[in-house]
Amino acid sequence: MNARTARTSGVRTRTAATRTRTALPRRAAGVGALLAAVLLALLPPAPGPEAVAADSGSSAVTKRGSKGPYDDFSGLEVTVHQTKNLRAQGLRVTWKGGKPTESYNTDYLQIMQCWGDDPAGPKREQCQFGAGVTSGGNFGTHIARRELVVGTDPLEEEYDELIPDPDVPGQLTSPFVPFTPVSGPPTKKVTDWTYFSSGDTNEEFFVATQPDGTGEAAFNLQTTREAPHLGCGDPVGTGAHVRGRSCWLVVVPRGSHEPDGSTGNNHRPNTSPFSTTNWNRRIVFPLDFLPVREPCPTDKAERRMTGSELVTDAVTSWQSALCADGTTRFTFTQRGEDLARGGLLNPTSTSPGLAFTVDPVEGGEKAGFVHAPVAVNGLTVGFFWEAGGIGLVEDLKLSPRLLAKLLTASYPYDVRYLTDTAPVPDHLKGNPESVVRDPEFLELNPEFQRAPQAPQVYPGGILLAADRSDSARIVWSYLRSDKDAREFLEGKKDPWGMRINPYFKDLGLASGSADEFMKADPTETELASNDKTITYGMTDRSPYALDMHDAARWVRRGTNNAKDQAQHDNVTNGPKLVGRDVLIGQRHAYGITDTGSAARYQLQVAALRNADGSYVRPTTTSLLKAVEQFRDSAVPGVLAPDPARARNGAYPLTTVTYAAASTGLPADARKDYARVLRYAAGPGQRQGTAPGELPYGYAPLPPRLKAQAAAAADRLERGGPAGPGTTGGTGTAGTTGSDGGTATGEGTAAGTGSGPGGTGSGGSTGSGAGTGGGTGGSAGAGTGPASPSPGPAAATGGSGNGGSAGTPAEKLAGTGTTPSQVLGVIRWVLLSVLVAGGLAGLAGPAALRIAGRRRIPSDSPRTGIRNLKSG
Repeated sequence: MNARTARTSGVRTRTAATRTRTALPRRAAGVGALLAAVLLALLPPAPGPEAVAADSGSSAVTKRGSKGPYDDFSGLEVTVHQTKNLRAQGLRVTWKGGKPTESYNTDYLQIMQCWGDDPAGPKREQCQFGAGVTSGGNFGTHIARRELVVGTDPLEEEYDELIPDPDVPGQLTSPFVPFTPVSGPPTKKVTDWTYFSSGDTNEEFFVATQPDGTGEAAFNLQTTREAPHLGCGDPVGTGAHVRGRSCWLVVVPRGSHEPDGSTGNNHRPNTSPFSTTNWNRRIVFPLDFLPVREPCPTDKAERRMTGSELVTDAVTSWQSALCADGTTRFTFTQRGEDLARGGLLNPTSTSPGLAFTVDPVEGGEKAGFVHAPVAVNGLTVGFFWEAGGIGLVEDLKLSPRLLAKLLTASYPYDVRYLTDTAPVPDHLKGNPESVVRDPEFLELNPEFQRAPQAPQVYPGGILLAADRSDSARIVWSYLRSDKDAREFLEGKKDPWGMRINPYFKDLGLASGSADEFMKADPTETELASNDKTITYGMTDRSPYALDMHDAARWVRRGTNNAKDQAQHDNVTNGPKLVGRDVLIGQRHAYGITDTGSAARYQLQVAALRNADGSYVRPTTTSLLKAVEQFRDSAVPGVLAPDPARARNGAYPLTTVTYAAASTGLPADARKDYARVLRYAAGPGQRQGTAPGELPYGYAPLPPRLKAQAAAAADRLERGGPAGPGTTGGTGTAGTTGSDGGTATGEGTAAGTGSGPGGTGSGGSTGSGAGTGGGTGGSAGAGTGPASPSPGPAAATGGSGNGGSAGTPAEKLAGTGTTPSQVLGVIRWVLLSVLVAGGLAGLAGPAALRIAGRRRIPSDSPRTGIRNLKSG
């Protein structure tokens, strides 16, 4: 895998994590008219679409097949559900009117990504195909290759003669269709993997049609970053007219006949899709990619931001729209929330001034902080799973205890690839070999019982992000909130006798506040190659993903990227660890990821059990229901995720991410970052795939949170004293009184900063409000229901006399305003409007640009395939 992989179309890049772990590791329409803000605060949340990961229907394209000389595909209709604003992502492809696939032999589709500047479509030499891995006896030798069989296609004129074998002098071999890249020489032989190989190709060489003639696939699109030889998304043009280089999706339907009319053994086509007769049946779809580039000129002044991966997709979507009207570019560095909070509390001259976090920023002796909710999404178990007798698994239920078993490597197969010479380790004897053999799993997912062959190929370990994070803490909190899961973590056997992996038992997972996923099992397995041995451990068999996006990307490929086989290395003349081939029909992987990444890569998502025993998937509705049930964190007005309270259709792993910043920042910095918050609370909450929109997978902020963001932007831009006892807050009356009361609030501000991993580009927004009190201080909005948002931040107040009153928007948006207090707030607002007339025309959101992001390495100091279905 490349050390750097694209997260967006040229908007951000990731630096590979270099964290070394032992067997037991260490562990934001801007501020609108005032009246609009009032109305926003009073209106209830509007119902959102049921699916968090909706399709971009406006750019969907449907095409029909054609009649061939022997097989008729004229009734086949194929739909590509998004053809514009594409990036590295999953692409939903569906079809109907096909002939059902017969025992993995006949009637299937082959799908590939191609480049080509001819408006008519690509040539076969321009398509990435031919490196796929077959599953042995189920397929012939040519179906997944560029090789053609001489004499089998009467229409083939170009590649119809035997050619010299480049590997065996004096011997002839079958011709092949060379791959010609967008730049560079064509390949020289059929096994030339200069440009792509089985390890990185995205081809789908066998996609089955269901008995009703329909089918569906989630194709893994690659940009020029992942596949430079295709060049998809390479910038074309200059200035405002720049666009991404377009590419193509090619679908080749296959029937039961060879190009010469024969049917062969078991009526199985055994020829390449590039053979002329087969190629003539192709269905071609244009793909318009976003340009892969830095979206903001680098000569603009830079303001740096950092923090949670939960906002990365949103921030990088917003940046081009924000950059257009501003003189500032905003860079975003993804890093663990604890590191981000620490940078705000103990800043240096180069520290980022704006951080995105789930937990609040507490303390802070030199500057007060505002917190602004910017993004609602969730954590999920995303999966891509092909199971014999079932096909593509679409519905999966996981109880908290099952998730606890996966996270603690309590299935032997997650620690070791079991063979006669590598049996179940002693400390795991008696446990089911794999989750698909667990009676609890089979009871929740009975389709695996009805298809006995489904569990025959075990999935590997669950993919988990390597970093410490608030996300990991929320997952462990979810498990501790469930009695069965908590008792399992404590060491109690489940009803079928399964027990926790003992190496995890004493880590305090049932009682502590873990913020990372451990790989604590020290088991090593010895392999031999050429009379030499090599060992692998749990981090090889169940390796870490760099982050949740990386986990989703590997899940989309159907593998957890395990390396548990020995292969001779000609360089070292010794064995090396390699991965296993990902076989068609046997791909299966799952991982903990965020709903934005799951939607981007079109993953299926598991239904998780909430506090009232219902199994719920993350949808807009279920996420917002959970937010309604959040309560204040340690910082009043800033809500915390609470899986234990998720009832009545609420999704238990819902999150709200906040932007946090100090009111003691310089005025120009506060003004710049306030623009970010206003954008996020307005245009940035419109969902779509175009730059500047909220990516699918997020739930749009409810009106109350939008109002909080607007109020937070006001508070941030106004600023405040930078000294002990100063706190930032919306909905507060100002600083604390002489008796040392506490004023807290929300909002965001961004500043400059850097980190060990360098800077990337990105942007974000936020909003917030807070409560204030203390003798001598003006009263803020009272206490009461808080607005949804998990990541809180605030600072405690020390001494101070009085304080300036917050803006009307701040007072109304202040969390802690009870319904009985709303009327009083409105009266105050109306009075303010009469006195200050013109306040209703406060400036709207100022556009701002955010540049791509770069991920900080983990070795720094400690720190939905389809629409996601409603639960």
